[in-house]
Amino acid sequence: MTSSSDIRPAARTGAALALRDATLGRPGSPALHQVDLDVAAGEILAVVGASGCGKSTLLRTLAGLLAPLAGEVTQDARPLTGPSADRALVFQEDALLPWRTLRGNVELPLAIQSVPRAERRTRADAWLARVGLGAQARQLPHRVSGGQRQRAQLARALAAAPRAVLMDEPFGALDAQTRAGMQDLLVDVLRGTGATVVFVTHDVDEALFLGDRVALLGGGRLTDVRDVPRPRDRTAHDDPARAALRREVLSSLAS
Repeated sequence: MTSSSDIRPAARTGAALALRDATLGRPGSPALHQVDLDVAAGEILAVVGASGCGKSTLLRTLAGLLAPLAGEVTQDARPLTGPSADRALVFQEDALLPWRTLRGNVELPLAIQSVPRAERRTRADAWLARVGLGAQARQLPHRVSGGQRQRAQLARALAAAPRAVLMDEPFGALDAQTRAGMQDLLVDVLRGTGATVVFVTHDVDEALFLGDRVALLGGGRLTDVRDVPRPRDRTAHDDPARAALRREVLSSLAS
């Protein structure tokens, strides 16, 4: 059995992320205006909105890839000034290097951090086993399925023990059954990591299953942030509070 110490060097506290009166986008083409948002350390925040509403812009700003056009973006109350190993970004496209094996891809962020080779191998193999890919460690990405590539991307993101994981519709290209399995896997593998997660999606049911809270974007604004009823149960469609929130989110997307 794989122990937690094989996967992570130590438990870490998630990063607290915040935006204050922030205008986001590219010069001359702002996508979001006057955003005030707090993402608590260790929470899963699902971000929902129609296509083109600024979800990916928000995520790339939190990753440090885009500077705010106005206002402030912080991590742990300090200005966020660029990319950091503290924050891992996971895309819809798996972005695995095609010439590296799955193990080699998972080892990559550890190599960048100058983790010794033997420890890199141990941690990469432990994470691959955790996401159900222990037998595929030596395979190249094109030799495995789309769902398996996303599992490998998740393992790569978490292997370096980031304090925040920023996910841009990572399961959007998967079929419904594989997508549900990846949602369950994500919840499972995040247990004990302490990582903060911002998960962008246009799928309302995905947002309500994964998120501790859901942030609604529309009309170039952050329109609301709502707590999601718990316990987490994808079959709880008849729960009145959950059904009411689902209707509210769907209504916000249609407006």
